Amino acid sequence: MQSSKTAADGFVYASLPQLMAFEYRARGLSFMARQSLSSVLSGNHASRLRGRGLSFDELRHYMPGDNLRHLDWRASMRYGKPFVRSYTEERDRPTLVIVDQRMSMFFGSQRNFKSVTAAELGALCAWIALQAGDRVGGLVFGDDRIEHIRPLRSRSRVEALCTSIVRQNHSLSATQPDSEYADQLDQALRNCLSLAGHDHLICIISDFAATSERTLQLLRELKTHNDVIAMQVYDPIALNLPSTGRLMVTQGELQVELEVNHRRVNKPLGEFLTGRLRQVAEMLRLSQVPLMMFSTGEDSLEQLRQELGRLAQVPR
Repeated sequence: MQSSKTAADGFVYASLPQLMAFEYRARGLSFMARQSLSSVLSGNHASRLRGRGLSFDELRHYMPGDNLRHLDWRASMRYGKPFVRSYTEERDRPTLVIVDQRMSMFFGSQRNFKSVTAAELGALCAWIALQAGDRVGGLVFGDDRIEHIRPLRSRSRVEALCTSIVRQNHSLSATQPDSEYADQLDQALRNCLSLAGHDHLICIISDFAATSERTLQLLRELKTHNDVIAMQVYDPIALNLPSTGRLMVTQGELQVELEVNHRRVNKPLGEFLTGRLRQVAEMLRLSQVPLMMFSTGEDSLEQLRQELGRLAQVPR
C-alpha cells in the first residue's frame, strides 16, 4: 500500500473522496438521450441501447389503438375474440461496470495514469446509472484477482464499487512484476457473462491489452442479450510519440530506457503503439460493441460529456 500522500494525489493513484465527488459532477449526464437520439450508442457508434426491459403485465381484450404486434394469437383463437398482451417498462435494470487495474494500466505521460482515468470513468458510469434509477454493481480486476460487487440500487453500493477500484489501484507499483495470468481481461469478461443474464448495461473500461480471439467471442456473447459499451483508455504518447528525449519502457521488474530520437527506435515504437489502438478498434468493430476512447491527458468528465454531447447532434 502506498503512502496516503502518494495515494491521494489523484493522478498516479486515485482516492475514494475523488471518486465519490463525481456523484454531483455527473448530474445531468445520461447514457440515454432525452430527445432526438435513443441512446449514446446511436449515430456514429452504429448501435442502440435497448433501454430498460419490458415485463409482462396482463392479458386483456383488444382495444382500438392497441399495438397489433402485441396480439396474443393463441388466446384470441381460443376465445374467438382478439386479446393483447400488455407490458410495463421495468423501473430499473442492472448496470455492471468492469474496471481494469492491471499493471498495463500503470502508465501515464500526461496528467493521469491510465489506471486513474479508468477509476474515474468507472465511478462516473456508476453514478450515472444510479441517478437513472438503475441498480449498480461491477467487477474490478487486476493481474491476480477479480472483485465482484453485486448490483443494487443504493449509494452505498456505488461506494463499495469505488472502494474496490481504489483498493486495486493502490496495489499497483512500478516494482510489481507482471503476472503470469495474461488472460485476466478474458476472465473478467467470462465472469461478467455468468453474472449478466439479459438486458444489463455493461461498461468495460480498459486499455484492452492482451486481447485475443477469445476476447472477441466473449464480447459478442455479452452483446447478444445486453447493451455493452467499450471505453478504451489510452495515453497520448500512443498517437504522438515525441521525436526527442528518452522514454522509459517497463515490463514488471525489467526497465529499458530508449532514445526516441533514433529512427530505428522511434518509427517501430510509434507504429506499435498506434497499431495497438487500431487493433482494438477493429476487434470492437467486429464484435459490434461501440467504442469510446479516453485520453489520460484530458479531464475524464469533460471527455465523457463531449462524447455524449457530440452524439446529440447526430440526426436520427
